[in-house]
Amino acid sequence: MKTYIIVAFMLVNAGLLAQLKVPSLSPKTKLNQNIGLSIATIDYSRPSKKGRKIFGGLLPYGEVWRTGANSATKFSFSKEVVINGQKFPKGDYSLLTIPEKNSWTIKWYGYSSSNWNTYKKQKPFTTFNLPVESVSESVESLAIRFQNITLNSADVYIEWENSRIIIPVKVNEEEEIIASIDKELSGPSSSDYFRAALYYHETKTDLNKALTYIQKVTKSDKALFFQVTREALILKDLNRRKEAVKVAKRALQLSKEAKNKDFVKINNDIIAIFK
Repeated sequence: MKTYIIVAFMLVNAGLLAQLKVPSLSPKTKLNQNIGLSIATIDYSRPSKKGRKIFGGLLPYGEVWRTGANSATKFSFSKEVVINGQKFPKGDYSLLTIPEKNSWTIKWYGYSSSNWNTYKKQKPFTTFNLPVESVSESVESLAIRFQNITLNSADVYIEWENSRIIIPVKVNEEEEIIASIDKELSGPSSSDYFRAALYYHETKTDLNKALTYIQKVTKSDKALFFQVTREALILKDLNRRKEAVKVAKRALQLSKEAKNKDFVKINNDIIAIFK
């Protein structure tokens, strides 16, 4: 009976502990930062000094550190970035560091687990060394943050106690941004004009404006069968017979080449109406 009472007591207490919620000694932190058109995220836990000597003490020089607490620190990038001159495809990463007095070794891994020990057995994606900078005012809680943010770069600061590591991050978005600027400043595209014509025609808001917009598309030799068919339909609704037939014949040929039976029928119907 005594054994049963002890087991029951243990089970009850285990249940209470499972429900008990207390603050973490190393609270989780998540940072999001726009760098150019990209989004960089850092998800990590922040241990504190609490009067202890950290580097060369709690963390012996030359030993692998998870660079955080509780679980692996996670970096995420929405687009390709360049870190310390090395290209990182968009995705999730974790890092392990080996602190030394004057420099740190930074080992990067593709993120696969919150268990940092799993990375110790893997070959890193890339490895590089960075110098240690001295911080005059002691940092109580580990801080990983973004600093020196520009239109195409940012620095990741890892700071604790009186040490700071700076990891340079850069995005190569010049071609994408310039192409976007050129596109916007060059005016509406063919698809923009087609959508506008479609709206004005389908709603019967302004058939003349619909015709103006669709003809900006169909004047090109590269106009598609459904675009030319739309011009024929608009001309039909405007009762411009000869023009409607002429355009429908062009659209008919394009529809046959595209092997689209539905549009072949539409154009044949337009031609038949005005014969």
